[in-house]
Amino acid sequence: VQLQASGGGLVHAGGSLRLSCAASNVNLDYWTVGWFRQVPGKEREGVSCISSSDGRTYYADSVKGRFTMSRDRAKNMMYLQMNSLKPEDTALYSCATDFEERLCNIRKIPEYDYRGQGTQVTVSS
Repeated sequence: VQLQASGGGLVHAGGSLRLSCAASNVNLDYWTVGWFRQVPGKEREGVSCISSSDGRTYYADSVKGRFTMSRDRAKNMMYLQMNSLKPEDTALYSCATDFEERLCNIRKIPEYDYRGQGTQVTVSS
């Protein structure tokens, strides 16, 4: 299983970015998928996920109302639309997937079985 995130960059506060994650050697239809982020010196933080069991999307409180996660089953990809970005959103963002975790748990995303290389998001004030 391979996951590759892309779409990061440098943006001013209030701006938007859309992250993409391409999956290979796995059919994401049956897997819970999610995004997490990491800042050096801090714990990894789950951002959003979509459960394989019920298709519901969950968000961390810190991004609720600003970020939207989606998936494209035909392309086997997932996305994270990030609006109203804040400097505290600056982090390395990675996508992840897990087969056993049928119901999404935000806190568990950084521990999912498969995690891709991240894409850096930097928000300037």
